[in-house]
Amino acid sequence: MQRYIKILLFSLAMLAATHGFQAVAQMDAQLTQYWAVPSYYNPSSIGNVDYIHITAGSKLQWLGVKHAPMNFLAMADMPFKFLGKRWGTGLLVQHESVGLFRTQTIAAQLAWKKKMLGGTLSVGVQVGLLNQSFRGDSIIMPENDQAHTSADDAIPNGVVTGRALDVAAGVSFIHKWFWVAASATHVTAPTINLKAGDNEEDLYQFDTGRFFYLMAGSNIPIKNTLFEIQPSVLVKTDTKFWQGEATLRVRYNKFLSGGVAYRHKDAVSAMIGAEFKNVFVGYAYDFPISSMNKATHGSHELILNYNVKLNLGEVNRNKHKSIRIM
Repeated sequence: MQRYIKILLFSLAMLAATHGFQAVAQMDAQLTQYWAVPSYYNPSSIGNVDYIHITAGSKLQWLGVKHAPMNFLAMADMPFKFLGKRWGTGLLVQHESVGLFRTQTIAAQLAWKKKMLGGTLSVGVQVGLLNQSFRGDSIIMPENDQAHTSADDAIPNGVVTGRALDVAAGVSFIHKWFWVAASATHVTAPTINLKAGDNEEDLYQFDTGRFFYLMAGSNIPIKNTLFEIQPSVLVKTDTKFWQGEATLRVRYNKFLSGGVAYRHKDAVSAMIGAEFKNVFVGYAYDFPISSMNKATHGSHELILNYNVKLNLGEVNRNKHKSIRIM
C-alpha cells in the first residue's frame, strides 16, 4: 500500500509541476469546526463582539499517509468605531503543506457593520499574500519507469517558489437565534509563477481556484434546561463540483459541548469542546467513508480560542462572550 501511495503522490506532484501546464488546486483548509472559525472562510465574520478574539488551530489530515495535508493557522480580530460606525479588523496567518507543496498565507481583514432587522449585517473584504513553494528535489522517481527521467525539463530539480496577491470577500447576518454567511475566496483566481531564484526560464504555473462558501446555523435553547442545540451547515463549490457538511452540536451550561457531523461522501466526524471564562478548546476527529479509509485511520483537528475584553463605550447587545455559536 505504501508503494502505491508514493506513486499517487508522485503523480499529483507531476500534474502540478508540468512545464507550461496550469494546475488548479484548492488552497483552503477543510476545517470540521468551521463554526468556531467563520472568519477563516468569510472576512465579514470579524469584530462581532467587544473582544479581541484570538484563534489558533491545526488540522492533521489522513494520518498514516505520507505527505498528507497539514494546516496550521492563527487569526485575531477585534471591533472598532470610526465615523460613528462599527467596524471590524482582523489578521490571518496560515501554513499549509500538501505533498511537496508548501503554502504560506498572510492577510488583513476589514468589515463594515450595520444593525438592522433585529440583527447585524456585515460586509467584509480580505487582502493578502500567497507564498507557494514546491520541493522538486524531493520527487521520488518510480523505478523502471521509462516515461519519466530526472533530466525531464517538466520536472523541477530544486525548490521553486512564487507569490501572488489574493483577495476574499463576504457578507453575513447575525441574529440572536441564527446566523448566515456567504463568501468567495481567491476572488481574482491568482496564478502563482514558480521559479528557482531569478531564473526566468524555469517557470511553472500554479492556478489558485476560486471557491464560494455558504454557512448557516442556529442557537436553540431547550426550555427549562441548561442545554442548547446548535445545528449548522457548510456548503462550498467552485461551480464545477460541490461539497456539503451538516453539523449537530449540543452545549451544556455554556461549558461543555459535543456533536457529530457528516461531510458528503467524504467523512463522518465527532467533536468535543470546553469553555472556561474566555477560553475555548475544541477537538474534532474525522473518519473517512471514502476509499481513503483503506490508507488512513482518520484526521485530527484542534482549535483554541481566547478572548480579551474591550470597552467600546456601549453595552454589547450580543450577550454571549464569543462567536462560538457560529
